[in-house]
Amino acid sequence: MRTEKEIAIIVEDEEDICWALERILREKGVFARKAISGYEALGWIKTKNFRLAILDAMLPDIDGLELAKRIRKLAPDIHIVMISGYFYRHDPAVQKALKSDLICSFVGKPFLHDEIRAAVKVANMY
Repeated sequence: MRTEKEIAIIVEDEEDICWALERILREKGVFARKAISGYEALGWIKTKNFRLAILDAMLPDIDGLELAKRIRKLAPDIHIVMISGYFYRHDPAVQKALKSDLICSFVGKPFLHDEIRAAVKVANMY
């Protein structure tokens, strides 16, 4: 049984979506740190050993794919799930990021809870 340890980070500037993601993870025993900007997330990733990052593709301070590149440099083994209401799974930029293993999974907004659960399960979080 896992302890209440932050092993994931949610990077999302929309409070309602962040709240929903946090609840989806918590029901499976995965506790997350929340960051509302990319630079806030980078600060946390420098100081904590997260296993999972759920990133919004459009943040107010940095593009989600650029953030994924920076996270990958700091934490090469982290499982990155990108969520977006702007991009779709078949978007060339998303396909390139998936094929290059920059991101591990992509979930479009609005999402079903099961889509998030499936993306997180692949990371062996539960």
